[in-house]
Amino acid sequence: MFLRKSDRVGVVGLGIIGVGVATHLLRAGFTVKTWSRSPKPVPGFLPSVADVARQSDIIQLFVSDGEALLETVHALRPALDSRHVVCAHPTVDPSAMVDAAAIVAERGAAFLEAPFTGSKIAASEGKLVYYVGGATQVLDRARKILLASSKEIVHVGAVGKASVLKIATNMITAATVQALAEALAVVKASGLDPRILLKGLENNAARSGVIDLKLPKMIAADYSPHFALKHMFKDASLAAALANMTHIDIPLTSANAAILLAAIERGWGEDDFCATFRNYFEGPLVTSSNDNLTNKKSETIPSLSA
Repeated sequence: MFLRKSDRVGVVGLGIIGVGVATHLLRAGFTVKTWSRSPKPVPGFLPSVADVARQSDIIQLFVSDGEALLETVHALRPALDSRHVVCAHPTVDPSAMVDAAAIVAERGAAFLEAPFTGSKIAASEGKLVYYVGGATQVLDRARKILLASSKEIVHVGAVGKASVLKIATNMITAATVQALAEALAVVKASGLDPRILLKGLENNAARSGVIDLKLPKMIAADYSPHFALKHMFKDASLAAALANMTHIDIPLTSANAAILLAAIERGWGEDDFCATFRNYFEGPLVTSSNDNLTNKKSETIPSLSA
């Protein structure tokens, strides 16, 4: 059965992503109920997670980690029944997703694993990409809800498989941004205008959406969070755990995790994960905001990040 616009949606977790998703659901005409640990002045805010379940059919969970995911589904459990689909969106260990799905299934409700790629900008524009694990018929029930805040849905397979894919993509994103920080530091230390790196990458094969997004932020020393450094460290730690289980050596990700941990210890955990560049320079590298190099936007590469 496909959802009607009259069906009710619950959004649990009102951080950067949760607020963006709730906004797009409201714009699409869905009835939206919300809850987060910190009360927010948003439409439909309810006193508890269980209240959200009682007044919703599809429930989207935007919590931070595996512990929060299991805590939330336990809180939802008494109010769940066969009409519910619980969509879990955090990046967590695949086993946490499997455990959460089992808790939901005990009440006869359906479960969908749906971590996403795309951060603050993608959420505000409704252009997230969901990596989905779960049965096709469950995805069909939730598809219209997911499409309200996304540009694509990638069905990976059974519950747990989408988490592996999301962790793998974040390994690449983290490595790219650390390489970018090191390259920018070398450019600056060698006496070049750091903005020339933007120009140099414009037609370079290494260019990517994450570079287009993070390089101008590094140059401007703008570390306002699109994806917090502490969350990227969490994802690097998840990658290390997966690698240990599968007997894969991941020296690059391991080194990157150590750099991220050191940055957290320096008090940068709430900053955007590109703040590792602060290891080299503090303050903006250039003062002009009108230069063509810093203002040049990609016309072909989307500004997606973790």
